[in-house]
This record gives sequence, C-alpha cells and structure tokens, in this order.
Amino acid sequence: MSTRVEQDLLSGLALGTFRLNGQFLDVAEGLARPAGLTAAWWQVLGAVLPAPLSVSDIAREMGITRQSVQRIADLLVTRGLAEYRPNPSHRRAKLVAPTEEGRQANSRINPAHAEFAARLAQAVGRDELADALAAIRRLSVVLDQLADDDASGSAH
Repeated sequence: MSTRVEQDLLSGLALGTFRLNGQFLDVAEGLARPAGLTAAWWQVLGAVLPAPLSVSDIAREMGITRQSVQRIADLLVTRGLAEYRPNPSHRRAKLVAPTEEGRQANSRINPAHAEFAARLAQAVGRDELADALAAIRRLSVVLDQLADDDASGSAH
C-alpha cells in the first residue's frame, strides 16, 4: 500500500511531465516550422535518420500509437520527405526511411536546435541537465519493468 507522500510524488511527476511535454512540443514546433515541418513530422523523421525502421518500431521507440506514426509516415511519404522500403524481416511491415529532401529539412533545424540547446544548458547548468536526463531515462526503464510485471501477472 502506498503512502500519501508516494501518491503525491507520483501525481507531481505525472503532472510535471505532462506540462514539460507540452513545453517541449511548443519548442519543437517553433524549431521545426521554419524547415517546413511540424514537431510530429520532425519526431518521426528523426527516428529514422540513423536507420530505416518499421512503423511499429518507431511507435515503440517514441511511446505513441502505431496508428499515429502510420498517419505521419504516410504524410511524410506523400510530401517526399520519407519513403517506404521493403523490410527483409517482414514482408508486410515496410520500413520508413528519410529521402534526401527529408534529411535536408531535418538539417535546416540543426542551427536553431543547437542554439536553443546551448541556451537551455546555460540556464539550467549542463550537469543538472545531464542529471535530469539520467533520471528521466531511469524512470522510463522502471515504468517499463513495472508494466511488464503487471502484464505477466506478478503485480502486487
């Protein structure tokens, strides 16, 4: 049984995360707009810059629904920013890959992104920013583990 303090901590983390997510989305929209992208397009395009991924893999990586990613991927393909490629490991689940135009759109964001990152690091402090990132990653891992425990029936 959780204590009131633990419940308040969980609620505070959730509400703070929701607010932070909205703030990051606003920043991302402002950075992406001059490159002709939306924050969501940039997010999906960014996921496939290192290597092509299936829609399901992108959704899993980003923590959003497959249907949302599919809709965005289709728009990116229609606009010539991404393309579908055959997937050697799955006949029906095509891979999403950026086109040269998509790579160029993403690279147009880089200067403003770097400038904002530098401002944020200066305002918060690089070490504190690194600590926040480590805490977020740790929370994400633990939430995945707890969800896996719940799914396997070992929830308490």
